[in-house]
Amino acid sequence: MKILTETSARHIHLCEKDLKKLFGKTKLIPIRKLSQPEQFAAKEIVTLTNKNKKLNLRVIGPTRDYSQIEISRTDAIKLKINPPLRLSGHIKNAVKIKVLGPKGNANIPVIIAKRHIHLSDKEAKKFKLKNNQKVSIKIKGKRELIFNEVLVRTGKQHKSAFHIDTDEANAAGISNKTFGEIIK
Repeated sequence: MKILTETSARHIHLCEKDLKKLFGKTKLIPIRKLSQPEQFAAKEIVTLTNKNKKLNLRVIGPTRDYSQIEISRTDAIKLKINPPLRLSGHIKNAVKIKVLGPKGNANIPVIIAKRHIHLSDKEAKKFKLKNNQKVSIKIKGKRELIFNEVLVRTGKQHKSAFHIDTDEANAAGISNKTFGEIIK
């Protein structure tokens, strides 16, 4: 079972309240569609700041019910913070960092997103996989690697893709369109 592997670079999801605080508006400007339906890279960019350390990152739209930042372990080291390794959306008790926008600032929770697979309900059934099941993904190449503890996330609107952060992509030598093999 082959699956497209995508690198999820550092980014931020914003709720309308925080978008208003940071940018003085409630609508994002899309510049590029992402692989998951209805998601897009927005024109808007924010700056994370902690103890004179700064990092810029792009806003991903559309707005959500909550705000969250997803970074890699390398980014966390640069910012001198220790965010938890979590699934997207699991932000309870996560460390917060100051986020600067052109119109204001906000303290927003930060996580390092766990590696995961997106599958539509139909694809999950076809591959005999269930939501929250853990699988492994083998990436072939000069830096061949097997990623274990990959969580399956299913949903009606999901499009099949394996998401890893930039640290994981670099470890596996991924730079172009790459497919992984799902191992149950």
